[in-house]
Amino acid sequence: MERSKPSPGDGLGRRALITTAAGTTLAAMAPESPAEGASVEVGYLRWTERRPTISLLDKPAPDNGLAGARLATSDNNTTGHFINQQFVLSDAPVSAGDDPGGAVGKVAASGIVLALTDVPSQQLLAMAAPALAKGVTLFNIAAPDDALRQESCRSNVIHVAPSRAMLADAIAQYLVWKRWARWVLAYGSHPDDGLLADDYRRSAKRFGARIVKELQFKDTGGARQTDSGVVQTQQQMPVFTQGLPDYDVLVTADENEVFAGYLPFRTWDPRPVVGSAGLRPVSWSPSSESWGGAQLQDRFMRAMHRRMTPLDMQAWTACRMIGEAASRTGSTDPTKIMQYMKGPNFGIAAYKGQELTLRDWDLQLRQPILLDDGRSVVSVSPQPGFLHQVTELDTLGFDRPETRCKL
Repeated sequence: MERSKPSPGDGLGRRALITTAAGTTLAAMAPESPAEGASVEVGYLRWTERRPTISLLDKPAPDNGLAGARLATSDNNTTGHFINQQFVLSDAPVSAGDDPGGAVGKVAASGIVLALTDVPSQQLLAMAAPALAKGVTLFNIAAPDDALRQESCRSNVIHVAPSRAMLADAIAQYLVWKRWARWVLAYGSHPDDGLLADDYRRSAKRFGARIVKELQFKDTGGARQTDSGVVQTQQQMPVFTQGLPDYDVLVTADENEVFAGYLPFRTWDPRPVVGSAGLRPVSWSPSSESWGGAQLQDRFMRAMHRRMTPLDMQAWTACRMIGEAASRTGSTDPTKIMQYMKGPNFGIAAYKGQELTLRDWDLQLRQPILLDDGRSVVSVSPQPGFLHQVTELDTLGFDRPETRCKL
């Protein structure tokens, strides 16, 4: 495992005196000689497999996610410098051929019991039991599966990434607010696409929209980009969307990026595309600048020389949750950190205009969802008028009465 901590020459370790509107102190230098026993070690079980993307612009950087964790570690050390706490991040790459339990064991053997992970849901579930046996808490920063928050929930897994249900509800609320209530649902042939399509069906029923037609796009393989690809998609996509009943918007469920990215401006009828292409629900957008977001984006760009992705933001948030709990408790004891984080007084600022808190019934982080068109944030859900007796954030995803999670 590669361990990183601030040093006097580290670009992330420059001391700053500015604070953001969200209340997070900006990047600074950790103490050069921290006191014994004052460190919080955080692991990152980092998935190294990357599937291809439709657009070259969406190709992830090699440090996608890890860069966000590194920036948050620097931010944590800003506060930690004044209260004699230091935060250390350890990178632990995981590949498809690795044993998930063995990967957790290596992290635990080095004394780390707080670990971020962006592995897929199958690997995450395989990690959860050995992690629990070794006293390790996992922070899920990538897997959106509803089952992980429902029947397959685990008491030692914190979900920082939004669930599919939260993302689908965020789009659905906006479409209903716009009175675009007649949907065509186009979904892919992979299992994850079907799960996302199920969430859009649930959201339509929940908020009063109507799916007037469903289409499935079968993935037959082959190259995603060829010399004749533009001609092929220009001919194929109109035919795929031809002969549909009257509808307002085309909702797409394509987690594997097979077809949805080819639909905007190529549909038979002139209709907006949302979901997996067009207007997309995301935890973060590189264009977000509200609530101090521009300051975070600038800091990230200066340190990492690229734009901040949703995975970077989810990793940043997870590390900041640990730092915030350590600061509030005045302790570097992981047990006390997690007790506070799971308690009623915990909250974290994350440049989204609201305090983010944990749902006690499934350990999902409540958060607004940004609706991004690739150039700007079009809107933020929850939408106006979608009320809740506790918090409007619980209108996104599975609410307490709907949960099947038994921690």
